[in-house]
Amino acid sequence: MTLRQAQDGATLGSPIQGVTLYSFTRAFHGREYDLEGLIRRVATDGYGPGLEIIGFSSFRGFPHIDDAYAGWFRDLVAETGLVTTSLAVNADVGIHRDRLLTQDELIEYMTLQIKAAAKLGFPIARVQISITPDSMEALAPIAEAHGVTLALEVHADQYASHPRILALRDRYEKVGSPFLGFTMDWGATVTGFAPSLIEAYRRRGASEELLGKVVALWDEFYQQGPPADQADHGQRFGRFIGLAAQNGRPDLGIDFGINGTGLFGPARVDDWLEIFPWITHVHGKFFGIDENGEEPSVPVRDLITLLVENGYSGAISSEYEGWHWNYWQSPFDIIAGEQAVQRSAAEAAGSHMITDAAHARAALAAHLPQTVGR
Repeated sequence: MTLRQAQDGATLGSPIQGVTLYSFTRAFHGREYDLEGLIRRVATDGYGPGLEIIGFSSFRGFPHIDDAYAGWFRDLVAETGLVTTSLAVNADVGIHRDRLLTQDELIEYMTLQIKAAAKLGFPIARVQISITPDSMEALAPIAEAHGVTLALEVHADQYASHPRILALRDRYEKVGSPFLGFTMDWGATVTGFAPSLIEAYRRRGASEELLGKVVALWDEFYQQGPPADQADHGQRFGRFIGLAAQNGRPDLGIDFGINGTGLFGPARVDDWLEIFPWITHVHGKFFGIDENGEEPSVPVRDLITLLVENGYSGAISSEYEGWHWNYWQSPFDIIAGEQAVQRSAAEAAGSHMITDAAHARAALAAHLPQTVGR
């Protein structure tokens, strides 16, 4: 099977190397670094030039950003030589205790965040899956007015060919706005249960027999392919809970289910071709690097090959999710290792990762739509 779908002779892509500060959450929560310190560390250690940030977790008072703070942030990014790529925004319709947001309230809520992204200098706003096709269509002219591309994240337990994602794709095609797209999250196309999480469960006292059964159950689901619908997903979640209870560790059941179905998606790499023309941003989701310098559960090399061969020259934000459980290794070393795999894979595919800031700015400008006069 070939991962290549682009026409023969098409230009190979050169993705932009970058990172999301979410990868350093443990260091941030532990007050080892503040926002400025993390940004400077990213620049100094060469994890950029691409820089992605989560709005609500990083900017006090978000989405309300005053001019002075926006100026300070833009100056810091310019000083460090980084390139803002994506601002992760929230589509939380349940912010009130007693009711969900109405459609008009949701549009207003999202508009504030789109304006904040523009003010801070982010050309992309990563949107969550709770946004419906109707809402995305309503937000399109707002995104266009502010020059911010909305990139809805395709995240496990869903995947590119999931009915909800295809419904969004079809609406994008109908609306015809270049400011609507997807964020490709590699967690939807995982090939194994992360060994670092197995080690974390081991450190929590799980038996080798139970751990073997957890891996075997996930492998069974991988052979079946991704869940057909939410009912199928729920049944898989329940089997992880049942497995834990049957083996004397009911306390681990929810954890097995959340991670086994919500982080490690079993879709195949070429499933991304279903929505490839609308992929405007990439989360390089991964969970660890092994003793051979490879990611043992995410097919990073195949994913980079897919992107390069199909002409993708947008940003990839390395997104280290193993921080949730891996407290014994440095996230900085792990991220450096994963980015080395990306660069090696891009070279093997006949291209390269963009690591120069000026080149990255030019590539991102060419990759994304531009608002006339902005």
